[in-house]
Amino acid sequence: MTSATGHQWLKITLFCPLPLLEPATDLMGVLSGTGVEQSPENDDGALISGFFQLGATDNALAADEASELLARVEREMTELFALYDCGPAEATAQLLADQDWATCWQQYFKPVEIVPGLVIKPTWEHYRPEPGQAVIEMDPGMAFGTGQHASTRMALALIRQCLEAGPCREALDVGTGTGILAMAAALSGVERVVAIDNDPDAVAVARGNIANNGLAGKIEVGITPVDRIQGTFPLVCANIVHDVLVDMAATLARLTAPGGHVVLAGILSGDQEANIIRVYRQFGLQPLTQLHQEEWTALLLHRE
Repeated sequence: MTSATGHQWLKITLFCPLPLLEPATDLMGVLSGTGVEQSPENDDGALISGFFQLGATDNALAADEASELLARVEREMTELFALYDCGPAEATAQLLADQDWATCWQQYFKPVEIVPGLVIKPTWEHYRPEPGQAVIEMDPGMAFGTGQHASTRMALALIRQCLEAGPCREALDVGTGTGILAMAAALSGVERVVAIDNDPDAVAVARGNIANNGLAGKIEVGITPVDRIQGTFPLVCANIVHDVLVDMAATLARLTAPGGHVVLAGILSGDQEANIIRVYRQFGLQPLTQLHQEEWTALLLHRE
């Protein structure tokens, strides 16, 4: 179906196992650049859908573009699934009949206080903050990592806990995604935040969000590999996945200043949680706080 602008919209859907829901939703948001929809979760997982605006208006060219997009999504998702020892991702695609979908979904997103004192709001909603509240403006659906997932909420809560204990001049956000953790740190008083991601699309999204929130002067965003970051930071944050956090343990420990803190999220409770604690202890990082929500865990660690 062609939209009012003459473009067609493609909906790509795949089933995602439960442990992959957050990283897969994040990835779908980066790939689509527009919207991500998730069905209700069950014990096995959920369906996630990305919405892609096709550049071609000619039906034959649009069909070719749709095939290329479907192949790209399956390829990128299969690589992500492999990190969790899951089989290849199989997706389906359909053209949407609703010409107005791009504005219809907006009615479901309202300003929300994601952690005490921090509100996430979409650009189309007016919100007057209460005393002591900070506001991050970000469009759900137009980027991933808007604070709705348990891992992100807990990471934000631990950053807030760490910064309330004392001032912090610098912080490092590894795997920044939309930049939400970096922005929260800057709004909580951190003077300089270095935010990195290995995905150029995510870096572009983060830069846009940071600029839109007037924080470009406090946050440096780039694609520098984490093992090439120099110096140390009193606060290091990483909301990624268990296996990547294990691989990064020695590097994140090196980047944490003596007496500093590390916030880790994207970890499943139970075996993954225990393994992360064991691995990071080997590098002198001791757990201070463990938060649990749904099946997820976030950790605040202290470097000796």
